Order: sequence, then C-alpha cells, then structure tokens
Amino acid sequence: MPSDKHSLWHHQNRTSKRRRPMSLNTLSLQPTQRPVIEICLEDAQSVANACRAGADRVELCSDLFEGGCTPSLGTFRVARRLACEINDTARKDNPLKINVMIRPRGGDFCYSNEEFQVMLEDARIFKEEGADGIVFGILTPEGNVDMERSRKLIEAVKPLPVTFHRAFDMTCDPYKALDDLIALGVDRILTSGQEATVVEGLDLIEELIAKADDRIIIMPGCGISERNFEKIKGRLKAKEYHVFLPCEEQSRMSFHPGHIYMGGLLRQSEFMVSHTSCDRVSNIMGMVGMAKVFMPNGGVGCKGGSK
Repeated sequence: MPSDKHSLWHHQNRTSKRRRPMSLNTLSLQPTQRPVIEICLEDAQSVANACRAGADRVELCSDLFEGGCTPSLGTFRVARRLACEINDTARKDNPLKINVMIRPRGGDFCYSNEEFQVMLEDARIFKEEGADGIVFGILTPEGNVDMERSRKLIEAVKPLPVTFHRAFDMTCDPYKALDDLIALGVDRILTSGQEATVVEGLDLIEELIAKADDRIIIMPGCGISERNFEKIKGRLKAKEYHVFLPCEEQSRMSFHPGHIYMGGLLRQSEFMVSHTSCDRVSNIMGMVGMAKVFMPNGGVGCKGGSK
C-alpha cells in the first residue's frame, strides 16, 4: 500500500472514532480499503468467534500443535454452517471466507505418493463442500517447490484461490521459490521471512513484497500479535496478514487423573481448551480500521463463544 494512501487510511481511522457509532451487526470498511486479516484456527467454535469479531478470512486447520494439518470434514461442515448463519444475519456485505489447510501430517513437506494422493482427495472433497480456498505446500527433497505435484493440486481445485503456506520458509532459495509459485499461478504465499517469526524475518519479507510487485500476495504470518502488529504493518504495508489469536479456558472436566496423558512427551495440558479470542480478533480488526462489532450469541469478547 503506497505511503500516501497509508497516511490517508490512518487519518480516516482516527476521525472515524469521532463519528456516531455504527448500528449493531454492521461491518464498516471493506477489505479492498484496508489490509485483509486472516485468522489461523482449528475448531468450529473459533470460526464462529472470528466471524463475530469481524475477521475477513480464516485458515481452518487441525492440530496447530504440529503447525496445522487437514481438518475433519465434520469440523468444516459445522464451521461453515455457523459462519453462514452469522454471515446471513450480520455480514451480508462482507461474509467470512474459510480457507482449508491440506496437510496430511506434521513434520516436513516432502510427501510420499500415498500422502499426495490423500492431499488430492482431501482438496477435491473440500472444494465440493464449499471451501473458499485451499492452503497447501509441497517441496522436493532438495528444498525446492515441487512444481509437478503443486500444479496437479492447483488444477484439482480450480477455480478456488490457493495459498502456499510456510513450507515456503523451508525452501533453499526463497527468490526461486517466489518465481516458481508465481509461474504456477498461486494466489498468495504465507511466510515468516524464513525465520522463526515475522519480526525476525522483516527484511526478507520486505524484499519479497517488492520483488513480487503485485504478481502474488505476500502474507506475513507467525508471531504477529496486538503488541507488534502496528509496527509490522507500518513497515511492511502488506495487503494481507495471518494471525493466531487464541485464548485458553479450563475444560469442563472436573475429574483430573493427573498420571494419564493422551499425547507424547511434548504435550499440551489435558484440561485446558483453546479457542480463537473474539476480543483479540476485534482488537486487530480495529487496528486496520474496522469498527468494533457486536454479534449475536456471544458478541465481541465471546468468552468462549456460543454456549
């Protein structure tokens, strides 16, 4: 976004606070006038929370502890139904979009023939079920974009938009990977600039945005929060941002057998439940010019969303 438009946007954002508040269940600025915010999440309730709080798009995964894998079809169906109910009543002009992660397992992004067949099948199923976009990443053993397999998956889901996820950050040459993904017709790249977080990868992300020259969207993601978003946005002026904004609450279990664990040595608490936070999403949306939105059945804050 050019600096003059960026300054105008900040002026509009400041002056909007002095205007009369918008009516309930109404979203303000459209995504074309500001950066798009995508929320990374892993359950149907979180999709509803993100929708209520005004997010533009979500990336629906499972198992974020592993970095995100393919969600279940049941999760997608319920999430889409909840989002459609909110869209129909409160977001007709700016409905939430649901992109679906296609990743058969955790670990690296070099897949066997069987794993790739699973990816193709999952991608086709979610396209038929009404996904708004597909998220994937496939690499060769040498650390390059797997052009052949990527092309097959893109063809399988046309005309849906596709995002190449942070497998990009595991490539051996980010500039070659950028050119390859542009040649494939990928719509956006999710990246932390080949570093652990966006803050550490700012230099490369800035270079990628300039080199992409609007031929593909560079979407920064990983480690973005309310505390650093303004600084990151002010420097990169990217068109889209990918954010993970969870909150934790105690599970409903009152009986806690402390000597039994369902996971391995690295594990999350058995008795804590994580969902996307309405308050945190709403705060981020406010930073890109959205009026704070109050939705039915939970509203901003949600405290875990609908009961």
